[in-house]
Amino acid sequence: MSKENTSSEVVDNNVALESGLPNDSKLTDPNVVDWDGPNNPINPLNWSSHKRWAHVLMVALLALVTNMGPTMCAPSIKGLVADFNISSQTVSTLAITLYLLGLATGPMFLYPLSEMYGRVPLYHGASLAFVAFVIGNALSKNIGQFIVFRFLSGCAGGTPMALGGGTTADVARLENRGFAMALFSLGPLTGPVLGPVIGGFIAADKGWRWTFWMLAILGGAVGTAALVIMRETHPKVLLERKAARLRVSTGNPQLQSRLARYLTPRQVVVQALIRPAMLLLRSAVLLVMSLYVALVFGLMYLLFATFTDVFEGQYGFGTSISGLVHLGLGVALIVAMLLFGALGDRVQRAAMKADGVQLPRPEYRLVLMIWFSPCVGVGLFIYGWTAYYKVHWTLPIIGTAIIGLGAFFVLMPTQLYLVDLFGSDAAASALGANNLLRYLSSTFLPLAGPSMYRALNYGWGNTLLGFLALGFVPAPILFYKYGERLRARDSLKSV
Repeated sequence: MSKENTSSEVVDNNVALESGLPNDSKLTDPNVVDWDGPNNPINPLNWSSHKRWAHVLMVALLALVTNMGPTMCAPSIKGLVADFNISSQTVSTLAITLYLLGLATGPMFLYPLSEMYGRVPLYHGASLAFVAFVIGNALSKNIGQFIVFRFLSGCAGGTPMALGGGTTADVARLENRGFAMALFSLGPLTGPVLGPVIGGFIAADKGWRWTFWMLAILGGAVGTAALVIMRETHPKVLLERKAARLRVSTGNPQLQSRLARYLTPRQVVVQALIRPAMLLLRSAVLLVMSLYVALVFGLMYLLFATFTDVFEGQYGFGTSISGLVHLGLGVALIVAMLLFGALGDRVQRAAMKADGVQLPRPEYRLVLMIWFSPCVGVGLFIYGWTAYYKVHWTLPIIGTAIIGLGAFFVLMPTQLYLVDLFGSDAAASALGANNLLRYLSSTFLPLAGPSMYRALNYGWGNTLLGFLALGFVPAPILFYKYGERLRARDSLKSV
């Protein structure tokens, strides 16, 4: 996709896809296979409403379960440390966060396979592998085995994040796509919050191994439901299957899908690995927004790592009750999704009216981020100083809720902005680069937490983190104002 791609071109491409009509010169080629008009029933956009929303909900649930993995064992980490005789705080932190490194690296290899074999086989295969590796965690005899299975389960668990956005776009029409993406994103966002709530009660009663048995049970249940409900949605795969059937039925070997790509499997994998890095290097917008998301998510996981010491150590919470402190974030994320659903379209229409334009600019997605992203820094200030002075436990939880509200409005507008900005051709690579930086930060930033808090305490330590978060607040403002100029300068044509 050329970097001169404007918002109107993106909209035109989406409209053409949804109408079932090609928007290029292949329209006149009789050997090109496309949808049979705008109402073709094999086009996922023409499925019944309940079937389309069932797919959105299904990928959200898959992402919910796999994103419970990073934090579900956090309340029981002391038991794991004792059983494996871990003396290093770095190793005990990695036992939790290494899963996130798997989430970062696994999708890099899984996504290109979906281009060749479709999304559904990967969902099913990854669900099976996820359950198997989580069971490996539950049966681990030493820390080495545990860490290996932890990483591998993360690699398999990254599949819903790698493919879920594409599945959502396959089945959600333009007018519903914002809400559908918000619903899908609620899974990855609430998973790390719900995990410790469940894990805390299980660990207090059954021990740390049962947290992994429960995660395997949940993964198996949702994976089985996906096996029953989900069907292939990838337009490229569906049209290639249709072309293959027509080649057999008509005897015409020249028939080819309109979306066919003539690349070898090796070329597809290499492109999927290299293209995100090239986009990061060539697009200042993608680089800055990805760093912002990476910082916010790294801060959230660093925050999770402090909950045990703060709420069990300073406030005297038991293991089961300490998991409940994550509910502040969970409630905030649900409120944020409702706000997004209520305000998103209204804000975009108001911005279009103010600018006197008929088609939306990608930068309109940033308005809500401009409004709410400062909440991350403000919430860190509140959490840090109320924990430092041991103010009533409700106030630190309110601080985490404010952080969660801000985090949602950093992640959600960024994803939609990148999809609008890069269009269908390069959006997957842009989101892949964004996810890679996010999970790398979430893996390694928490490792700096213990030494930082020893040196600066919770008050000044979280103040430092809060100022780092506030340092990125001008970014969406600048992109909103100068985004078109930057898009015209970024060189993405050859990527």
